[in-house]
Formats: sequence, C-alpha cells, structure tokens
Amino acid sequence: MQEYFYNYQDAVGFNPEKFYKATLTHSERLMLGLNCLEPGQVQKVHDHADQDKFYFVLEGEGFFTVGEEEKTATSGMLVWAPAGVPHGVSNQSTQQLVILMGIAPAPQKG
Repeated sequence: MQEYFYNYQDAVGFNPEKFYKATLTHSERLMLGLNCLEPGQVQKVHDHADQDKFYFVLEGEGFFTVGEEEKTATSGMLVWAPAGVPHGVSNQSTQQLVILMGIAPAPQKG
C-alpha cells in the first residue's frame, strides 16, 4: 500500500562507519530520502548530470559545497544543486546532522 504521510523521525539513523541514508519514497519522477551524518562525516563532492537535487536541513548544521560556493546551512535552510553542478556536504559541528534530500528525476531502482 502506498504511503502518503511520513514522519521523517521514523527514518533517522546513524552509522559510525559512514553517513546513513534512508529512502522515504521513490517514484519514477522523484526520490526523497534522509542523509544523516555524525560529526566528522562527509558526503564527497559529486554531481548528477541529468538530475536536480536539493538538501533541506532538518536538524544540526552542515557545511555545503555547491559549484564554487561553500556555506554553512542550519536547520530550516534549503540548499539547491542543479543538474551537473558538483555538490557535497560535511558535518563539521559537534552535533548530528539530519538532511531531507530530494532528486528529480529519480535514480533507477535496483
């Protein structure tokens, strides 16, 4: 059965070895998920040639790179990475970081 309502806190998790990822929902057009980073963890700078991506900081603060720009984003801030623009995030704080992430069009399942 398709879910239409989600509480992101039900999907929050952390892994001391590498940053934690959880998919909230996935269709052919959009994928929404959580990225959870412990202090010191990094999602390396990368790009998606044909996909737009956003990060919305739910908890904590992250140090984001988008293209040539670098900036700290805190709870309630949106970070936008258009298709083809390199982007990544690191948790340089002492608190856990929880990010809502969306990619469109969605990556292929499998």
